[in-house]
Amino acid sequence: MSEKLRIAVADDEPDMRDFFECVLPQCGHQVVAVAETGAQLVELCRKVRPDLVITDIKMPDMDGIAASDAICAERPVPVILVSAYHDPQLIDRATSDHVMAYLVKPIGEADLEPAIAVAVRRFQQFEAVRREASDLRQALADRKVIEQAKGILMKTTGADEKDAFRRLQELAAERNQKLVEASQAVIAMEKAFRPAGV
Repeated sequence: MSEKLRIAVADDEPDMRDFFECVLPQCGHQVVAVAETGAQLVELCRKVRPDLVITDIKMPDMDGIAASDAICAERPVPVILVSAYHDPQLIDRATSDHVMAYLVKPIGEADLEPAIAVAVRRFQQFEAVRREASDLRQALADRKVIEQAKGILMKTTGADEKDAFRRLQELAAERNQKLVEASQAVIAMEKAFRPAGV
């Protein structure tokens, strides 16, 4: 069995809410929020911070897609959408980053378990890729700062590139800083001593 998840569910039909509350614990999960409307789902998710959201699409006041967008704008979480309709327009709207599965009613336990497993796995992979992209962007930004600081040291001390880099490393070690932090300090110092208007 997969890991125990804290799940928020939403559906305007009492039978479906009862179904989720009955079946999800049988699958080894905990239902931490039960909502009748999209707005209620958003509010409950703010409080309970679930691991997964399962929501009907067509609900009063705010549909499940809009609700899941609002939830994930605050804190990304995998979402499984449920609908009585196989509507191409709904499916187009349901292609947000966080929507990991789409089930058409009627659904049973046999549909739910694999959908949950796939949704969680996909979400974990998606988050890993997003983190990697973010780390890569940060690494490139840091590299730019280090190169700029190295250039300043080469210009002001006459050191070659290798020596300038070594000096940056020594500065970072002395100050117990990361290389990029020492580089930022060199850039700030150079700006402070730069003649006005240059």
